[in-house]
Formats: sequence, C-alpha cells, structure tokens
Amino acid sequence: MNAVKTTKMSNWRWVICALLFLATTVNYMDRQVLSLTWKDFIAPEFHWTDADYGTITGLFSLFYAIANLFAGKFIDFMGTKKGYLIAIFVWSTGAVLHAGCGWAAMTIEGYDSIEALRLVQAGSDAAVAIATISVWLFLSCRLVLAVGEAGNFPSAIKATAEYFPAKDRAFATSIFNSGASVGALAAPATIPLLARAWGWEMAFIIIGVLGYVWMALWIWAYDKPSKNKFVNQAELNYIEQDTDIANVQDRNAVKEEKTIPFFQCFGYKQTWSFLVGKFMTDGVWWFFLFWAPAYFSDQYGYTSDSGMGIALIFTLYFIVTILSIGGGYLPKYFVEKKGMNPYLGRMRAMFIFACFPVLGLFAQPLGAYSAWWPAILIGLLGAGHQAWSANLFSTVGDMFPKSTIGTLVGLGTMAGGFGSMAINMGSGQFFTWAAEQGAAFSFFGFEGKPAAYMVVFCFCAVAYLIGWCIMKALVPKYKPVIAE
Repeated sequence: MNAVKTTKMSNWRWVICALLFLATTVNYMDRQVLSLTWKDFIAPEFHWTDADYGTITGLFSLFYAIANLFAGKFIDFMGTKKGYLIAIFVWSTGAVLHAGCGWAAMTIEGYDSIEALRLVQAGSDAAVAIATISVWLFLSCRLVLAVGEAGNFPSAIKATAEYFPAKDRAFATSIFNSGASVGALAAPATIPLLARAWGWEMAFIIIGVLGYVWMALWIWAYDKPSKNKFVNQAELNYIEQDTDIANVQDRNAVKEEKTIPFFQCFGYKQTWSFLVGKFMTDGVWWFFLFWAPAYFSDQYGYTSDSGMGIALIFTLYFIVTILSIGGGYLPKYFVEKKGMNPYLGRMRAMFIFACFPVLGLFAQPLGAYSAWWPAILIGLLGAGHQAWSANLFSTVGDMFPKSTIGTLVGLGTMAGGFGSMAINMGSGQFFTWAAEQGAAFSFFGFEGKPAAYMVVFCFCAVAYLIGWCIMKALVPKYKPVIAE
C-alpha cells in the first residue's frame, strides 16, 4: 500500500480517450463525405433529387439502427479491443467502396464515361434509370458503412466505463464525443477541396484509409486496465474507485460482472429512458450533419466547395467543437461542488443543454439578413446536442453494470437511428414536395422549400425538452440496475 501511495499515478486513460476521440473523428468524416459531395459533385452525374438523397440518408439511418441492435451485444461478446478493431475495419472498407459507385453505374447502364452519364437529359427515362441504379449502389456501400459505424459508440462508451470512474465519465465522453464535431469541422475544410482537385471518388478513399491507420494504434495501446502494462496500480485504484476492486493488489483476482440478458434489459425503465432520449434527439444532429451543406447551397447559393460555403460549415462546427467540450464539466461541477449524485447532476446539466436547441427557431428568420445567422445558431444548437449526448451516454454507465454497457448503448443508438431515419427520409420527401408546391405551401411567412426548412427547424428546437421531460418521468431518481 505504501508503494501505491508514493508511486506517481500513470495517465494512460487519457491516451485511450485520445484514441476514442480520433476514432470518432474518422467515423464522422467518413459519414460526412457524402453530405459534402452529393449536391455539387455527385447529383449532377447521377441526376439525384432531394428525395433520392433523403432516401439514401434515411435508409442509412435504418441500416445503422438495425445494426445497433446487434452491435452492442457483439462488442460485449467480443470485448472492447477486438470489437472496436472489427467495427472500424468494416466501416473504413465501406467508406472506400463508395468510390466505385460511379464506375459501376456507368458499366451497368452501358455508358462509356462518367461525363456521358452527366449529359443525359434531366427528367428523361435514361436519367431516372441512372438515378435509380446509382441510389442502389450507394445504398449498398452505406449498408457496409452503417454496420461498421454501429460499433463505434458501444465500443467507445464501454472503453470509457472501463477506464474512468463515474465522476469523470461525462467529461471523458464529451472529449471523445467532440470528435464528432471535430470530424464535422475538418470535413468541410478538406473534403470539397479533395473532390474538386481529384474527384469525389478520391475523397471517399483518402478519408476511408484513415481508419486502417487507427487500427494499428489501437492494437498497440489498448488492453483492459487491470492487464494494461501502461497502467500502474495507482491509476488502477483511481479508475476503480467506485467499486470494491479499488484496492485489490492481485490483478488476476478481478472478476467479471454478471451480464444482464438482452431481453431482460427491456424490463427496466432506465433502459426506456435512454432509448427515448436517443430517439428524440439523435435525428436532429444527423439532420444538420446531412443537410446543412445542401441548405446553404439551396437557400443562399453557396456550394460546398466555394470559399463562403466552406466558411459557413466550418464556423458552424467550430462553435459546436469549442462549446460542447464544456458539456462534460457541468455535471462534474454539480457532483463535486454541489454534492449531487452523478445521475441527478447529469440530468440537471441535460436540462440546461436541452434549452440550447430552442435557438434554432430563429435560424431561418434571421437567415433573411445573412447566412451567418443560421450558421451561428445551428452551431449553438449542435453544441447543445453534443453536450446533451455526452451526458446521455454517461447515464448508461451510471445505471447499468459495465458488462452490459455495450448492449445498452447499442439499443440506444438503434433508437437514435430510427429517429434519424424518420427525420432524414421525411425531410427529403418534404423538401421535394414543398419545392413543387411553391407559394401554395407556406409556414411562418416562408413559402416552398424555405417553409419546409422552417417546419423541420421548429421540430429540432423542441425535441430535446420533450425528450428530457419523458426521461425524467421514467426515472425521476438515481436507481442503478443490479445484475442478478
């Protein structure tokens, strides 16, 4: 014990957190390549409409939702190290496969070049055939991408629960979860320029290869804390301070917790609270991730590879990145300074973050004065989401044993995927219909497609408060689930 007290604590948990951050960054860059290239690079070649793109993003969300039903259980079964490696290999391969869709469509439809596809008369039967086959080809690649990406958050949350005590998990989660906004921040500054310089195909390949590089780092750095040669006893005691393992000197004596059977998870209100929180809010983040570049292109004429288009998207996600990291600190303040239990502190912080998206109500009206207003306000909305999301994920670690975290996160992410499918597929159809209606469809003084954007923004603004109220009603007090 004296040796433990005098030995300086290692900090390998932050190296693991940094790798989780990098994986999430790559995850979101892979996911965003399509949103930054479809409107200005891919759609002209394949004659896509908003409805076509909405179908792709909506079904991607469905694939992602279904994959998450199994991903969490798979990660719990395989373990964090192997499970994460398999997940990132699959999604990186899916990302790279997108590059072959143009060649495949050209070959299947019998054209000599991609330019020949582009020159087909818009609205003709040939154009419809090209759009249809290309949508199916991209959906095939999105299926592979979705299956792999479904493993990211169950793996990352499980690793966080393994390497951080309860009081630090939201902060650690907010750091790695900020990889989502950093990926979304890096994407507009790089992907459109790659697409313009070397074609949209190379954008998918270059970003996809980054995942293979990460795999080598993970193999070298990760093992369970009790077995990791880079984690000393002092750090292990700190990590396990919430359990009776904290002062165990023989690491081989550490026993695995019992796992809650899959279907038994649905019998707990804590499970449904998490599912509701994810269902109500994940789709909001994905909507802006998938549609923001098209929004600035449609409403203001700033294409994704233009200087102004890049600046707007970059500003939006810069705000998200800078502000969202503080989302993990606020519950830590409530716990350490105000003496609240982790769940109560987290729920109070989540209510504050749920108020941020209300600013989205003003994005479209103020956009009449400048495109910078929606960029800033959507950025604040996104920052609120990321802070909310970090704490929402951490409620799983508060309530459930570590052995079941992957399963619960997978279920929650599945629910979020269903919510995302509804908003993205619905928005694509809605935008196409509203554009056709023109002045015949109006909402809050807007007509046609701008009115449709206003409708969707209104839903996004209140979704978090609705989700929080339902969660609080289901689990009003801290009540951990014990595996029997």
